[in-house]
Amino acid sequence: MSPALATEALSADGPSRGRYRRILLKISGEALLGNRRYGVDPAVCAFIAGQVGAARNDGVEMAIVVGGGNIFRGLAAAAKGMDRATADYMGMLATVMNALALQDALEKAGVDSRVMSAIAMNEVAEPYIRRRAMRHLEKGRVVLLAAGTGNPYFTTDTAAALRAVEVGAEVLLKATKVDGVYTADPLLHPDAQRHERLLYSQVLADRLAVLDATAISLCMENHLPIVVFDLNEPDNIRRAAMGEDVGTLIHGGDS
Repeated sequence: MSPALATEALSADGPSRGRYRRILLKISGEALLGNRRYGVDPAVCAFIAGQVGAARNDGVEMAIVVGGGNIFRGLAAAAKGMDRATADYMGMLATVMNALALQDALEKAGVDSRVMSAIAMNEVAEPYIRRRAMRHLEKGRVVLLAAGTGNPYFTTDTAAALRAVEVGAEVLLKATKVDGVYTADPLLHPDAQRHERLLYSQVLADRLAVLDATAISLCMENHLPIVVFDLNEPDNIRRAAMGEDVGTLIHGGDS
């Protein structure tokens, strides 16, 4: 089936979206830059915190995985000669810094939150323990899951998929700078068309730059839908969490 026909079939026969009880939100480190070239923009953190708080107030349980590319990107450093494992560990530490920045913004917005790290650093974060994370979620706390999987050679996309499955999230929300998945890069190709729905297999076969292949495969094996949407639009996090037609839905085609 061609991509166009697959998308048409999904629009007619694919599963309908509905309000999610528990979600995992994946945010790139670059999203925290704002207009800066490096580091964290507190205004962006406050913007995200306000949306997360609105979703939480609507009864949605939320875990967040944030990348570290605004501070350090392990793969890029490895490409320039640094040992890959060392570079990846440095990238994991950058995600902890970003999680702490988001926690500060959430607390200022009146949202109770916890940072849990896959690498032990008890002075600044709780250790990641699956049952403890789920307990925090049940109590209405936003859980920021930092340091990736705790292992090198895995991206924060894979960490997000893994943690989503572990804590029983019903959907993985991937916040990006565009409003979904396109047939080509819309910044370079103005005539690119946005997909409303996609199959996991189509994303893998067409090598669409949504999440890495390991993360997509993990979601596919565990029937975890993915919603790719624009982080910069006000209220999009809450709207996506409530199951509104925001962005592109990626799933297995089951009715």
